[in-house]
Amino acid sequence: MTAEFSLPIRVYIEDTDAGGIVYYVNYLKYLERSRTELMRTFGLERAAISDAGWMFVVSDLSLTYRQPARLDDQVEATARISAVGGATIDFVQTVRRGEAMLVEGNIQIACVASDTGRARRLDPALRAQLEATLVVKEDMT
Repeated sequence: MTAEFSLPIRVYIEDTDAGGIVYYVNYLKYLERSRTELMRTFGLERAAISDAGWMFVVSDLSLTYRQPARLDDQVEATARISAVGGATIDFVQTVRRGEAMLVEGNIQIACVASDTGRARRLDPALRAQLEATLVVKEDMT
């Protein structure tokens, strides 16, 4: 398992405003896709919703917009797990165009019961897999 997951994304007209610049909320979609694909690497086919009665929801979010992406740009959305709690997973995420940092931030997702929306502890096996990525990250520094 690698410490950082990267998802290439092409900017289409539907992502932009009238000036051809990516509309700010679409970066959230790019980051969501990257997080989802990272979670798929842990064997979660539907990475946000489980048949076991739980789902992931965004519980905290902080983003900094540095530069705009534009129509037809090739960007990459990245996701790296930075911490794992009893019911939460923290990510450091970015959107880059080559070496240029466009957006960076921290996103926390929480595991909640599907029926009540109340916090639910992460499955122990999944938590162990997630924590293993933290060890990989620390070994790489």
